[in-house]
Amino acid sequence: MENLVAQRQVHPIPPLFSERSEILILGSFPSVMSRNEAFFYAHPQNRFWKTVAAVFAAPVPGNLEQKKELILQNRLALWDVIASCEITGSSDSSVRHVTPTDLSVIFASAPIRRVFVNGKTAARVYRRYQLPRTGMEAVCLPSTSPANAAWSQAQLVEAWMRLRE
Repeated sequence: MENLVAQRQVHPIPPLFSERSEILILGSFPSVMSRNEAFFYAHPQNRFWKTVAAVFAAPVPGNLEQKKELILQNRLALWDVIASCEITGSSDSSVRHVTPTDLSVIFASAPIRRVFVNGKTAARVYRRYQLPRTGMEAVCLPSTSPANAAWSQAQLVEAWMRLRE
């Protein structure tokens, strides 16, 4: 059961990238389940892993090592735009008092050429806090969250194919 009171939370997951990463995918802030598991998109109903696997014609990863391999083998980098915030449970709409992540750790080590954000909250926070620092526009992709029920899995995969451009 998610806590229904807004509380200050600190991002517990380090960025996932290598010196070969060229495409940065940024979410907003980890869900309660992802914070507890200490890894991205841990909620079984989040369609992130299924979508990225489909985009790169790879098997859906079943464990942490396979998830890391999927990201790194495809020259991707993965993190979030928010380092800490007040949030109620996992609700992006409840996010307040944002402290942005420091993306320079990725940009200093990897030849990032494109930035994508997973959903509108990540896009809004990126534009406000990250764009002035990176100077790199981000492409907003539809959220893979189960809260984005308007998008079917097939529609998500089609939209997320932009990762391959």
